[in-house]
Amino acid sequence: MFAIPLAWLQLKRERIRFLVALAGIGFAVILMFIQMGFQDALFDSAVRLHQNLKGDVFLISPQSTALIAMRSFSQRRLYQALGYEGVESVSPIYLGFAFWKNPVNRNTRSILAIAFDPANPVFGPEILPNLDPIRFPDVVLFDDKSREEFGPIAKLFNEGKPVITEIDGRRVTVGGLFSLGASFGADGNFITSDLNFLRIFSGRKPGHIDAGSIKLKPGADVQKLVNALKRDMEEVTRDVRVLTKQEFVEFEQKYWKDSTAIGYIFTLGAAIGFVVGTVIVYQILYTDVTDHLAEYATLKAMGYKNLYLLSVVFQEALILSVLGYIPGFFLSVGLYQLTQNATSLPIGMTTARAILVFCLTVMMCLISGAIAVRKVQDADPADIF
Repeated sequence: MFAIPLAWLQLKRERIRFLVALAGIGFAVILMFIQMGFQDALFDSAVRLHQNLKGDVFLISPQSTALIAMRSFSQRRLYQALGYEGVESVSPIYLGFAFWKNPVNRNTRSILAIAFDPANPVFGPEILPNLDPIRFPDVVLFDDKSREEFGPIAKLFNEGKPVITEIDGRRVTVGGLFSLGASFGADGNFITSDLNFLRIFSGRKPGHIDAGSIKLKPGADVQKLVNALKRDMEEVTRDVRVLTKQEFVEFEQKYWKDSTAIGYIFTLGAAIGFVVGTVIVYQILYTDVTDHLAEYATLKAMGYKNLYLLSVVFQEALILSVLGYIPGFFLSVGLYQLTQNATSLPIGMTTARAILVFCLTVMMCLISGAIAVRKVQDADPADIF
């Protein structure tokens, strides 16, 4: 006899209890999705700048810990790399945080400045189709995916209106837009030339940069150059750190994973969702088994083995996991979209995360069933009747 109909009939017999169970599982699913989504958005947004930079090898200060805490070093080290075999070009990169004044309400907010020599850009045309505006003094390009607190910059610019504001008290003009996106470390970004950067950050030493991008000739051996630079610079002068592009990305991710509490908090939140769902399903299954203990005892008296009775409880758990996951999944997709619109963070549903949370939901319900099933094993026809 196939036991799924019995498991289904038992679940739907108490409709209110059944709906409460589905709501509880759905809540746990949403909690896991939201926590994992925020965690992935944190890591993805943190390295979006790194991934869009042109270059095969990067130089940074050994004292730098993350994009939000870069330390400068002499650009002479970067230009020394031009003497190595396989190097095609180098690009100094300037990074810093400044206060952007909202041109509408005059409020200020911290924004990330990214600067380089326009003659040797560090972004491709997909990010910066037009660099001509920043060749002029006190002209910047604004990230149209920055948070709305910086003002309706993109709207005003697209309407053809002049956008003039202040950055750290210096009057600047928005000469164009680009799309990069906010992150947990920076609510917004602007790009300008190296000369304009030094005008805004007047306290910075000329000749000191925050990162250096090295582009290799086609077919050049990246690892060979990295090893040579590490041998001659990192291990001798010890004033620069040499990274491949992937290592540069991992360098940023490592900071957010290991050096901050954010990654731990999101992981803990997902674990709490799992535990909450487990407790809810256990309570539902335990109550259901208790209410039908006489029926289970009758089945045992008729000759059904414990294995069959246990399979009924596990099938109930499986049905609850699937039916509870479906609404939780679709609600999470909607919440992802709302969050992305509100924060500009790259949060969205992925196939890998959907499969992971589904597996966790099934595991959560099966664990609950394994705990609740002990009551069925104790069902003795002699005691019941």
